[in-house]
Amino acid sequence: MARKSSFIVLTLIFIFALAIGLYAQESRPREISLSLDEAIYRALKHNLNLIAEVYSTEKASENIAVAREVFLPSLEMSYGSNRNEQPSTWWIQGSGTYITSSQNYETRLSQRLPIGGTFSVAMSNYSTDTNQLFQLFNPYYNTQLRFSFVQPLLRNFGPRVAKREIIIARQNYAISEAQLKNQVMETIYQVEDAYWNLVLARENLKVKQQSLQLARDQLTKTRKEIEVGQQAAIEILNVQAAVSQREAEIVQAEASVRTAEDRLKVMLNLASGPELGSVTLVPTEQPEFKPVRVELSEALRTALMMRPDLQIESLTIESKKYDYDFVRNQMLPQLDMNVSYWSPGISGDRLVYRDNNPWTGEIIGKIPGSLWDSFRDASKFLYNNWSVNFTLTIPLADYLSRSKLALARVELAAAEAKQKAREQQVMLEVSEAVHNIETLAKSVEAYRVAREYAEKLLEAETKKLTVGLTTNYFVLEAQDKLAAARSAELKALVDYNLAQARLEKVLGTILENKKVSLSQVGRQ
Repeated sequence: MARKSSFIVLTLIFIFALAIGLYAQESRPREISLSLDEAIYRALKHNLNLIAEVYSTEKASENIAVAREVFLPSLEMSYGSNRNEQPSTWWIQGSGTYITSSQNYETRLSQRLPIGGTFSVAMSNYSTDTNQLFQLFNPYYNTQLRFSFVQPLLRNFGPRVAKREIIIARQNYAISEAQLKNQVMETIYQVEDAYWNLVLARENLKVKQQSLQLARDQLTKTRKEIEVGQQAAIEILNVQAAVSQREAEIVQAEASVRTAEDRLKVMLNLASGPELGSVTLVPTEQPEFKPVRVELSEALRTALMMRPDLQIESLTIESKKYDYDFVRNQMLPQLDMNVSYWSPGISGDRLVYRDNNPWTGEIIGKIPGSLWDSFRDASKFLYNNWSVNFTLTIPLADYLSRSKLALARVELAAAEAKQKAREQQVMLEVSEAVHNIETLAKSVEAYRVAREYAEKLLEAETKKLTVGLTTNYFVLEAQDKLAAARSAELKALVDYNLAQARLEKVLGTILENKKVSLSQVGRQ
């Protein structure tokens, strides 16, 4: 029994240890190595803002299909039944109570036409059964096959008015697609900005760590020299202060890495909330200096042709022009032409009176008829019936007041002014981006030279300290200058790469350069 209890205890301990191990393995931070292209690809697939914009574009696309449905035929069916029972009120109805029952059916197929009219085909039937006297048919069936065509001739005439819903839906879809393109470009640029800033933060941390290690090495060396009497004890204070200062800089640099890393994680939708700390991003690329030459005039032409925000402004102007034309059409009188052609069919049980005189009231026989006979006669077009009507309606309120037309004209003028303002803003952004590329290219070269001089200065100060021609203060100062020069050179490289990304963005060519298609966005 004791052995069995010991076995159970050992089993529970093993299970508990295994669970702790699995939990520790799951909670261990995951490290993900990412190139810039991989980061952009993941953002295009998983960025929540982009996914929401994709849904908006798909919704706009579906609205086109919904708008087209107005030109699908519609089928309408109706049925009615009525029974009327009341005492006779005059002699032709007969004495006592008379009862009349009736039923009506109708089936109508309607089709809206691209020129603004409506064509319909209707088959209807009206049948009665009564006990009143002097009837020729009882029951009585009246069927009618009718073709109708209604066409506006002034207001609401023409394809551009008839297809209003489709035109508006297409314009909205084009605008939504341009907005998606603009959002994709902005997201790619933000990912590049976050990626290179993470690279900058990590490399800056390495520079700080190197600087700290130099200070610690200098501290170790100074302590030994003090022990052997080569330096005064007070010399250690400068080195200890430098070590403490650089340790504080390490803390700040680590915080900058975490901030830059979390920003990129959110853009890539890698983690959120408490899970942010469970993933570590390791950029695999380093900023490079690739000189580019950009002609300002050519860049301006490219931006005016490729920028999606300018495309949105152009589409908005087209939409406002269409609204203006539509309002002008709605100012016209309403003149409708209504053309109908119909074929009746009448049947039922034909009553035969004595001596063929219905006034006798004596029925001696029936010639049977049916509902089907009335349908058959209607479909044979035995009788020629047609009508043409014109209806004129003058909207006095719209005709006397031109406020709607004036409002449409103002909105069109505002859209045109906004487009010109946007073009000026684009020209300014392109000009700044081109000049910024040129400036940062010179900065990269200048900071590279400054870093080389800082390395030579530190080497010289270290040699002078070895032979006693300088002090720790000047060596530490040279170390600080080298660290600052390295950080400045790295930042200049990162800024130059971001300036190239910025130039692609303001030119509207970032999708083509990255070989990104809108069909790839938000889809696995």
